[in-house]
Amino acid sequence: MIHQRTFKYICGSILLLFMLALPLLSPVQKYLSIPDEVKVMASEEVQPVWNDSSNETLTAFSSASDHQVFYEVAGVPLKKTQIQEMKDIRLVPGGQSVGVELHTKGVLVVGHHLVAGKGDKKGSPGEDANVQVGDILLKGNGQELNSMEDLSSLVKESGKSGETIELTLQRNNEEMTTSLQPSFSEKDQEYQVGLYVRDSAAGIGTMTFYHPDSKKYGALGHVISDMDTKKPIQIHEGTIVESHVTSIERGSQGVPGEKRARFSMNDDRLGTITKNTPFGIFGELDDTINNDRYPEGLPVGYSDQVEEGPAKILTVLNGDKLQAFDIEIVSNMPKKTPVTKGMIVKVTDKELLEKTGGIVQGMSGSPIIQNGKIVGAVTHVFVNDPTSGYGVHIEWMLQEAGIEIYEKSAKAS
Repeated sequence: MIHQRTFKYICGSILLLFMLALPLLSPVQKYLSIPDEVKVMASEEVQPVWNDSSNETLTAFSSASDHQVFYEVAGVPLKKTQIQEMKDIRLVPGGQSVGVELHTKGVLVVGHHLVAGKGDKKGSPGEDANVQVGDILLKGNGQELNSMEDLSSLVKESGKSGETIELTLQRNNEEMTTSLQPSFSEKDQEYQVGLYVRDSAAGIGTMTFYHPDSKKYGALGHVISDMDTKKPIQIHEGTIVESHVTSIERGSQGVPGEKRARFSMNDDRLGTITKNTPFGIFGELDDTINNDRYPEGLPVGYSDQVEEGPAKILTVLNGDKLQAFDIEIVSNMPKKTPVTKGMIVKVTDKELLEKTGGIVQGMSGSPIIQNGKIVGAVTHVFVNDPTSGYGVHIEWMLQEAGIEIYEKSAKAS
């Protein structure tokens, strides 16, 4: 039960707020826009989100020790904004084109085919064993399968002995087992299981950032999926190398363009790939990377510090020449939970539009820089409007890379 004195106080406060709100529509509208949480660097002072100093009916003051900003009207508390203290992180911006090679965890099934046996007998042993496209073959007779050669050797041994293969496979993050009997192909004179498989994938992308303190990096800004199954590739190991852009296929409405590049997996290794996630690929570099435009690196700009307006991206259009191009952040959509599409960006640079038509494949991962901070990376292009696309906030890429961004947790409201 509410105490009578407390009840009167609440009613009086509500009445006071109502009376004050009538002549102060604009301040009230500003109040409604006050966020529940803001992020600040550890080195920055905790500032009120808004303070109407010209009219003291709505004021704000901060309490750095409590990590909070309080808002009040005529001494009556209205709202409390939590201050999330963030680490002062400095990154070397990327923009360089990189070659990517991933070796899958297990062997990925990408299709079925018929094995022609004696006479007119044809069939696919793999399909008969309910092995489906998109399955990952993890083990055969208890032995790990990390390459097509591992599977081929097992099939040959099993075929000669006449024994079935006990397969352990992964489907939609669940493991299961099945038995498979290889068939002898009269045409190819070898034992086969009627499956098309793949154990690696290669392509190009763009480096987003390098963190000198940990040697960790992030690139691409989106997951790498198999071209046939359209499912994310689960990696066993991977490598990134230097890449040199040779040409650009210009994009147009309905037809995304692409960068074309050359690279060799045997030379110019940059580092490892340990994670392939919705926010990009991550790992560690063997050596530091340099950015002549920003030799000292740049601080991080978190999602609620991003502004709608001018920004720049760094990317390569020819060889390994790193260039900066103008874009506009059309929309910023900061979230408390990780999202892959946190910004909408539009290319405004005339040179970039002339050469590429906007955002092209291979540009994914190009760092977005605004107000002297690295705030995110380009991730996707709008197929029907190649001048525009999505960007991901840098904080989510940092977390996926295993770089701690929070100084300490704010107190609960």
